[in-house]
Amino acid sequence: MNAKIKKILYATDLSDNSAYAFRYAVDMAQKNDAKIVIFHAIEPIPPYVRHYVMPFEDESEWEEKMKKEQELTAKKIKERLEDFCKREAQRIPCLDLILKIIVKTGYPVEEIIRTSEEEDCDVIVLGTHGKGFLLETFLGSVARSVLDRTRKPVFIIPLPKKEEISFDEGI
Repeated sequence: MNAKIKKILYATDLSDNSAYAFRYAVDMAQKNDAKIVIFHAIEPIPPYVRHYVMPFEDESEWEEKMKKEQELTAKKIKERLEDFCKREAQRIPCLDLILKIIVKTGYPVEEIIRTSEEEDCDVIVLGTHGKGFLLETFLGSVARSVLDRTRKPVFIIPLPKKEEISFDEGI
């Protein structure tokens, strides 16, 4: 039995390899008449940073400042992703495949899995860096953890050797 793919979660960390992985998400969407949900997670500020800053600031002011900063960051990242999609559309028709762009604050693994469930995605596509010789290093900690923890099919796209791409310039 072949599973029907109708919605793809493309998770990006805004790296060059995640831009390369976008090609695969688009190709999969075109072949399956599916839509793509683009997702990016902004990692929260670590507690130790809060510990060092809090003695100098009021806690409510700190919370408000961080909330505004995260909202601004999310807005900028969403704009960057939208620009990327527009540039890609000049090379391959993909704008009509994009269902939505989601940017959330949270730990990437948890947010990727949660968003894939909330959006009822059939598969997850993400890139990996391929920086080392060990499996965990090759897959990357986020890719490895998503693969280990989800019940959905995961397509992990390694960056080929000598590939010259950039997320900021498109693929």
